[in-house]
Amino acid sequence: MPDPLRSIVRRFPGVPTIEGAGVRLRRSFSNPEVPLFDPFLLLDRFGSSNPADYLAGFPWHPHRGIETVTYVLDGKVEHGDTLGNSGVIGTGDVQWMNSGSGIIHQEMPQRTEGTMSGFQLWVNLPAREKMSVPAYRGLSASDIPEVTTDAGDRVKVVAGTFGTVEGPVRGIPVDPTYLDVRVPPEGTFEYATPPGYTAFAHAIDGVGSFAGDDTAPVPGGETVLFGPGGPVRARASDRGMRFLLVTGRPLHEPVAWYGPIVMNRRDELVEAMRELDRGDFIKHRRPIVEE
Repeated sequence: MPDPLRSIVRRFPGVPTIEGAGVRLRRSFSNPEVPLFDPFLLLDRFGSSNPADYLAGFPWHPHRGIETVTYVLDGKVEHGDTLGNSGVIGTGDVQWMNSGSGIIHQEMPQRTEGTMSGFQLWVNLPAREKMSVPAYRGLSASDIPEVTTDAGDRVKVVAGTFGTVEGPVRGIPVDPTYLDVRVPPEGTFEYATPPGYTAFAHAIDGVGSFAGDDTAPVPGGETVLFGPGGPVRARASDRGMRFLLVTGRPLHEPVAWYGPIVMNRRDELVEAMRELDRGDFIKHRRPIVEE
C-alpha cells in the first residue's frame, strides 16, 4: 500500500522577534521546538517596507556546528566572512553556508525600494561534521532551476529533487529538500517526501490547505509541521498559494545550543566561548567555496 498523505501535526503562526543589531523579523521555530523539527533548528522570516526595520543588519558574529541558509525573495543583502567570501545576495539568490568548526560573518540588508524580504533557515550538522572545514555556496537566481508542471505549478528546486530535476545544493549531511512552490488558484500540488524524514511548509503568501483538509486553511506567514507519512499534498484557494517545502533526515542527536553556536554537549559550548575570548575560535581562514 502507498504511504498515507502527511497531515499537519502542529501549526506555528510565528513570533515577532528582534535580532542582530535591531532587525525586526518573525520567528517560526527555534530552541523551544527542538527536537520537533530535527534536523532543522530555526526559521526566521524577515520582511518590511520600512528600512528602519532592517538596515541595522547582522554585524560580525560567529557560528559553529550548523549550516545557515539565506534565501532573499526581494531586495539585497551584503555579506562577508572570515573565509574571504563577500558579495551581495540579491532577489531570488541563496547563500548556503556550512559554518563547520567556526566562521565569523556579517549580513547587512541594503535599502530597498518596496519590500525587503526573505528567510534564514538553520540546519544542524551531525556530531561528526561539527568541526569540519567551513564551506560556502553562493547561488544566484539563475543557478536555481524552476519547473512548471502540466497543472501550472511552478517549483524552484534549491536542494533535493523534483521530478527529474535536481537542485544545485548537494552533498548536505541531512539530505535536505528545499523547494519554493507556487500553486495556481484552486490548483493541487503533491510531492512524495521520504518516509521517516522531517517535513514542514511555510506559507509565503496566498491561502491553501494541506492533506486534503480544506477546513483548516493555512494563511501566508504560518508554518506547519507534518506528521509521518509519504506525500505532502497542497490545495490552493482561489487566491493561489506560494510556500516553502522543506524536508530532511533527522539526526537523533543531543543538541547543546547557545546563541549562534550549536554543538552536542555543554562542555563543547564552554570551549567555544573560551576560544572566542582567547581569539583562536577560527580554525580555517582560506576561502572554501563549494560548487
